[in-house]
Amino acid sequence: MSRVVAENYSPSRDSFTVPFYTMDFTNNHLQPPLSASSASGASPTLGQMLKRVGDVSREATGDGSETPVHQVLELGSTNLEVPRSIPFVLSFNKLTYSVKVRRKFKFPAILPSRNIHRLGPATDTDPVGGESLFTTTKTLLNDISGEARDGEILAVLGASGSGKSTLIDALANRIAKGSLKGTKTLNGEVLESRMLKVISAYVMQDDLLFPMLTVEETLMFAAEFRLPRSLSKSKKRLRVQALIEQLGLKNAAKTVIGDEGHRGVSGGERRRVSIGIDIIHDPIILFLDEPTSGLDSTSAFMVVKVLQRIAQSGSIVIMSVHQPSYRILGLLDRLIFLSRGQTVYSGSPMNLPVYFSDFGHPIPENENRTEFALDLIRELEGSPGGTRSLVEFNKSWQDLKHSRNGGSEPDRGGLSLKEAISASISKGKLVSGATNNDAISPNSMVPTFANSVLIEMAVLSKRSFLNSRRMPELFGIRLGAVMVTGFILATMFWQLDNSPKGVQERLGFFAFAMSTTFYTCADALPVFLQERYIFMRETAYNAYRRSSYVLSHGLVVLPSLIFLSLAFSATTFWAVGLDGGLSGFLFYFLIIFASFWAGSSFVTFLSGVVPHVMLGYTIVVAILAYFLLFSGFFINRDRIPAYWIWFHYLSLVKYPYEAVLLNEFQDPAKCFVRGVQIFDQSPLGEVSTSLKLQLLESMSNTLGTKITSSTCLTTGADILLQQGITDLSKWNCLWVTVAWGFLFRILFYISLLFGSKNKRR
Repeated sequence: MSRVVAENYSPSRDSFTVPFYTMDFTNNHLQPPLSASSASGASPTLGQMLKRVGDVSREATGDGSETPVHQVLELGSTNLEVPRSIPFVLSFNKLTYSVKVRRKFKFPAILPSRNIHRLGPATDTDPVGGESLFTTTKTLLNDISGEARDGEILAVLGASGSGKSTLIDALANRIAKGSLKGTKTLNGEVLESRMLKVISAYVMQDDLLFPMLTVEETLMFAAEFRLPRSLSKSKKRLRVQALIEQLGLKNAAKTVIGDEGHRGVSGGERRRVSIGIDIIHDPIILFLDEPTSGLDSTSAFMVVKVLQRIAQSGSIVIMSVHQPSYRILGLLDRLIFLSRGQTVYSGSPMNLPVYFSDFGHPIPENENRTEFALDLIRELEGSPGGTRSLVEFNKSWQDLKHSRNGGSEPDRGGLSLKEAISASISKGKLVSGATNNDAISPNSMVPTFANSVLIEMAVLSKRSFLNSRRMPELFGIRLGAVMVTGFILATMFWQLDNSPKGVQERLGFFAFAMSTTFYTCADALPVFLQERYIFMRETAYNAYRRSSYVLSHGLVVLPSLIFLSLAFSATTFWAVGLDGGLSGFLFYFLIIFASFWAGSSFVTFLSGVVPHVMLGYTIVVAILAYFLLFSGFFINRDRIPAYWIWFHYLSLVKYPYEAVLLNEFQDPAKCFVRGVQIFDQSPLGEVSTSLKLQLLESMSNTLGTKITSSTCLTTGADILLQQGITDLSKWNCLWVTVAWGFLFRILFYISLLFGSKNKRR
C-alpha cells in the first residue's frame, strides 16, 4: 500500500528523524542505514536496534556508557512495507457492551396518548432492552468485529459519542469482566487479562506526566520501572537515548515537561513523551486513545509517523482518531468507522472510494475521504432511518469480500501464540525480564513485574524526591504555616507559670497545638489526587506494585515530617516554659512527629477514597473537628455520654493530647496549687490575702489538717486525675499514635487495591 508522506519537511524543534540501524552479524559492526527500497528483511524491533547500539558502543568504549552517533533514515521514501517474520493477529468478534442509565422522566412521556417512543435500530442514544421504571439500557458497542495485525495501524474513527474510546477500552481490557460480551483472541488463542497487561501498553488521551521532570528523566524512570534489573544502568540509558531519537525529542531532552505554572515542552512533544513511556519495553500491542487530539496538523502527523515506525518494528498499533488529515490517512492501514456503537465500515483506506460508490454515494475527487465519510455518517444519523442502511450494507459488503477471497484466513506464518511471543522475545521485544523458554506457557513467559519491591520503592522514592525538590515552594509554604503557628503560640503562651491559671493555659496550649499538627497535614490531600491518574496508568499495566507505591509514599514524607516536627517543637517548648528538660523536649518532639505522621497518613487515606480536592478538604476539616471535640479537652472522658464514648477512643487527637499532658505533669514533686491559690478559680479569688489566710485556718480546723500558704494542695498527678487521664502511659500513647499512622497507610493500600481498577463497569 502506498503511503502519503511530507516532502521537503524542514527540521525544527517539533521535527524529527528516525534512527534505523542494521548490523553485519559476521563482523559485528554497525552498518549505514538502509533505504526503505532496499530493505528486504524483517523490520527490526526497537529492542534489536537498541541492542545493536549497545553492542557497538560497548565495543568502541569498553563500557557501553556512551551513545553512538545515530544514523538517519529519510522519511521521504514511500516503500516502507517489509515482510514480517513474526506475525501477530489480534481478532475481536461480536463485541457488545451495554450500561444501565437513569431514565429521564418527561411529563408528556408518561401520558399514554403522548407516547412518542420511536421504533428503529438500536443506537447509542436510544434505550434498548433491560428497561425498568427507573433505568434503561444503553448500548455503547453493538456487535463489533475486526482484526489488527503487527506492522499495521488500525484506526477507529467516528463522531463524538460514536464509541471510539469504548472500543479501545474494550480491546485493552479496561471494561470490567462480565460487562463486555464477545471474544478477543491473539493468534487464535483467547487473550487473558494477565497476559494482555504484560504484552501491551495503553496511552491515554490526556498527557499524565510529572511536570517538573525533564523528558529524559521521565523516560529514564519509565525504563527503571519496565526494564529488568538484569539490564545495566548504561544499557537502560542507551535505550532511552535511542527512544528519544526515535520519538524526535532530542532537542527537548533536557526540558521539563511543564504545566500551567511552568513553561515546558510543546503539546506535540508531550504527546510523544506519553507514547514513549509506554513503549520503553517494546510492547507487542499498543493502544492509544485519540493521540492526535488537541494537536496542530504538523504535530499530529509526526505523532502518527512515530506510531507507524512502532508498528513496523513488529507491534500492533490500535488508536482512535476523530478526523485524520489527508497526510495522516496515508499512514493508516486499516479503518473502522463507528456510528452510535455500530460498524459502518471496516477495511483499508484504499477501499473507501469503492465502498461508498457501491453504497450510492461516490466520493468526489480531491476531497478528503474520511471527512466525506464522517459527514455522510452524520447526515444519516440525523435521518429517520438512522445509519441502519449503512450498517446493513457494510455487513453485506464484508460478506461479499469474504466470499471473493474464498473464505480463507490470511497466512499467520503457522505460529502459535507461544511460538510467536517466544520468537519476539528472542528478537528483542518485551524487554522486561522475559524468557524464550519453549517449555513454558505464554502466561509464564513474561513476568508480571519487571523488578522487585525494593527496586520499585527506590525508583518511586527517587522520582518523588526529584519532583518535590524542583517545587520547593510547596514545602516552604507548609513550613511557613507551621513556623507562624508555632510563633503565635509561643508568644501567646509565653513562659507559663505553675499557678492554677497556668495549668488551664497549658491545657489550652496542648489542645490547640495537637489539633494544629493534624490540620496542617491537610495540604497532603491534593498530592495523591494530582498523581492519581498517573498511578492508575502506571499500575494498570504492571509498571510497579501498588504496595511499592504505598511504602515509598510513606518513606518519602518522613524527612519533611521530621523537619516540621523539629521546627515546631523548638519554637514552642522552651518559649512556653514546658517541663521536663532535654528528655521532656525529646518526647515532645517525638509525639509531635507521631502526630504529623498519623495526620499525614489519615489525609493520604482520604485522598485515596475521595476523588475531589474540595470535597476532600471539607471532609478532613469536619472529621478533625470531631476528633478535637472528643479528645477529652472540652469534656472529660468520664463525662462523655456512653453512646459517644467509642468516638473518644477513635479520636486521633486524644492520644497525642494525653501524651503531652503526661509528659508535662509527670513530676510528682512539682506543685501547681499552694495555700491561698486554691481560691484562684473561685469567686473568693477577688478577696484580700488576709481573708484568704483566715479561710485557710478555718478549713484547717474543720479538716484537722494544717494548711498554710505554702502547703501543696494539687500536684501533677491530681491534674491528670481531674482530666481523666489514667488509662495509658505517655509511651503507650506515643505507640498508639504511630500505630494509627500505619493503620491508615494499610487502609490507603486497600483503597488503591479496590478503588483504582481503572475499568468501566
